[in-house]
Amino acid sequence: MLRAKGEVFSAGADLGYLQQLQNNTYEENQADSRHLMALYEMIYAGPKVVISQVEGHAIAGGCGLATVSDFSFAVPGANFGYTEVRIGFIPAIVSVFLARKIGEGKARELLLTGDLISAEEALRYGLISFVVNADEIAERVQQFALGLAKNCSGNSLAMTKRLLAEVQDLPYQAALALAADRNAQARATDDCQHGIKSFLNKEKIKW
Repeated sequence: MLRAKGEVFSAGADLGYLQQLQNNTYEENQADSRHLMALYEMIYAGPKVVISQVEGHAIAGGCGLATVSDFSFAVPGANFGYTEVRIGFIPAIVSVFLARKIGEGKARELLLTGDLISAEEALRYGLISFVVNADEIAERVQQFALGLAKNCSGNSLAMTKRLLAEVQDLPYQAALALAADRNAQARATDDCQHGIKSFLNKEKIKW
């Protein structure tokens, strides 16, 4: 679970740090950018389900964290936006994930204007999963996470996340072929065998 203390979830990269980066070489800036790329990729396709608990504004890179999370809960007063174009920067890495998540049209609207949107708008866009009152959000996130841990196989969650990341840009037949391969691999896992055995024996499946 990703959460923050204070009035904002995250306002993105420190502008003083970005100013220092202007003295870097292209190669140094590319290496730094690849660190952010690796972080987003780890959250998006890594084996653990990641939940963002957004109790304040999520701006620029902070909005990127909510974007790549599997689930995002936000309080009604939270705003979301990718403001990079307003300071002469670009929302480069997050654009790959955002277009996948909400479609190119809405992604263009958010990325090219730099506008902030409310939590309710973010929910309608499909950017976040739930809007929850501030006095309830911590408990809701905790119960949601515990529900996943209790009711779902960790291995199955990890395999499903990886599959979703891999099939997005594959041609139709290639995506189906990959899905069939993953299906066959899943059947041989200990979790699948345990789950099916417990189900057939009418036993509660314990993960």
